[in-house]
Amino acid sequence: MVMLEHPSITRTLRTGYPYPVDEGHEEFDLFGDLVTINDEVFETEDGDIVLEVNMERYLSENLGIERRQ
Repeated sequence: MVMLEHPSITRTLRTGYPYPVDEGHEEFDLFGDLVTINDEVFETEDGDIVLEVNMERYLSENLGIERRQ
């Protein structure tokens, strides 16, 4: 059975803060692309952020999953 943890706890353990402290702080995804407030993102079990537009690249490079047609 997979143990789920509340996102606030995960964020606090990863960053030391339950919520962002500085609104001007820039965040980048795993591939170095800037994350903006309107972006759709995914968070890995390790706490890495991946933009939705980079998800296919993440799946390919990290999990070996390729798109078939």
